[in-house]
Amino acid sequence: MTVKVYERILDLLEAEGVNTLFGIPDPNFVHMFHLADERGWSVVAPHHEASAGFMAEAVSRMTGGPAVCIGTLGPGIANLAPAIMCAKVENSPVIFLGGQRARITEQRVRRGRIQFVKQAELVEPSVKYSASIEYPDQTDEVLRQALRAALSGTPGPAYVEYPSHVIQAELDVPPALPPSAYRLVNQTAGPERIAEAVELIRAAKHPILLVGHGVHTARVGESVRALADAMACPIIQTSGGTSYLKGCEDRTFPYGFSPSAVDAVVQSDLCLALGTELGEPVHYGRGRHWIPNEANRKWILVEQDPQAVGVNRPIDVPLVGDLRAIVPQLVDALADSPRTAAPALADWIAKDAERLAELAESAPSGRSPVHPARMIVEATKVFPADGIMVRDGGATTIFGWTYSQAKPNDVIWNQNFGHLGTGLPYAVGAGVADGGRRPLMLITGDSSFLFHVAELETAARLNLPLVCVVGVDYSWGLEVGVYKRTFGQGSRETGTHWSTNTRLDKVAEGFGCHGEYVERDEDIAPAIKRAYASGKTAVVHVVIDPKANSEEMPSYDEFRTWYAEGTQ
Repeated sequence: MTVKVYERILDLLEAEGVNTLFGIPDPNFVHMFHLADERGWSVVAPHHEASAGFMAEAVSRMTGGPAVCIGTLGPGIANLAPAIMCAKVENSPVIFLGGQRARITEQRVRRGRIQFVKQAELVEPSVKYSASIEYPDQTDEVLRQALRAALSGTPGPAYVEYPSHVIQAELDVPPALPPSAYRLVNQTAGPERIAEAVELIRAAKHPILLVGHGVHTARVGESVRALADAMACPIIQTSGGTSYLKGCEDRTFPYGFSPSAVDAVVQSDLCLALGTELGEPVHYGRGRHWIPNEANRKWILVEQDPQAVGVNRPIDVPLVGDLRAIVPQLVDALADSPRTAAPALADWIAKDAERLAELAESAPSGRSPVHPARMIVEATKVFPADGIMVRDGGATTIFGWTYSQAKPNDVIWNQNFGHLGTGLPYAVGAGVADGGRRPLMLITGDSSFLFHVAELETAARLNLPLVCVVGVDYSWGLEVGVYKRTFGQGSRETGTHWSTNTRLDKVAEGFGCHGEYVERDEDIAPAIKRAYASGKTAVVHVVIDPKANSEEMPSYDEFRTWYAEGTQ
């Protein structure tokens, strides 16, 4: 069949299940946007290319597959840079497509060329694969290599560009191949290794499942729940894996921030780690809470990248392959001999429930401005049961780890890279991936929210059921705290404050959204309920106590251990 290059690119992406496209169209992409829309894709043009990249990343997290984002030549690619770097550190398989000037222009010895910079070389350090479609008949091999690289081993982004003279060229090609015809999919572990793992599981008295970011981005919650049932054990969340598995909410505890989690880790004689790099926030699986009982603890790691095995700590049984294939293997192998839960599990469940109830009761109330801990409690109490939770911000997120009363099955936040401002674009991308069916709640601070506040218009245009709960202290709250701890109370807090006349509810109304302004904690829940009932994207501006936000962050000592330079 004869197709244009841009049409073939869409064919190849569709074969991978991609049906969303983010970016700001320019002459290199208008034909692609037009055709994608004609085919029924979700085509979203935000107000900044970085937002487009974050939206695509959220789609990847919600679908378990690759996503795609475009950037126009020169400034468009420059604007994509934050999203590209973020996708690399967050292990997100986003395909970034870039336009470029015709090669005759690039190869000229000229000064003053418009919108021109050598892009592939600049992007290369931040992606797993960077290439250009120099000739039309390279389209298949280059796109497939980009997808192969993005989805193999540790997932991550790829960059592909094409010069303007290539995009409209015609190709005579067969139908697009299915993924299994050109890359390894659903890689299983060998039966001998599965048998070794099962033997360790059956022999353990106190096994735990350490569940990371990859479990949720691979969309394997149902099979991991079956594995947790077969092992009758607690689930310990990494900081990047804070979504809760349906049916396992009560026995899921956040590593480091729950005494039940710490006790389960200390007592464990087997850790089965899924979808985690065993990074700094879990002390590489060998420091802090892992030190007690280390000599008696065995480790099983499911890891798609063989070069990642044993890097951060020794592993007794590595299972190399895809979570989507290996977890069902383990479930099947344990089917005829499910474990009985240790008595400690019931105690941990009860203690964690008591912890959450006590936090809800003890969060300071009756203040105006609102204490940030109380804002988290009140907001998460009315989080919709089937909702998608998005987090953003520094101090706000730290309060959220401790005080959240919700146990969402989908949580999206930027944990590894720590990139502020991703929350609103993530929420838009998640809503697009979900088709706008499930309610979304973004809990963020004002400093982070202002990064990409223009995307409120995008959310409103798409009619997303999104409520943004914004804790407003009119400052960079986390940085104010750093000034105080570094220089003492009353020191200059240079560059951390802005006008208290800022009204984000009014900003929201200006974008056609619903706005709420709250100064008392008892008004938070009613405001959120009105926001959802409005049928519009909404912003709830909650004025929070700046002193508490910068000085009273809970579990801050635990958070700081993530950065114990050179000691882990």
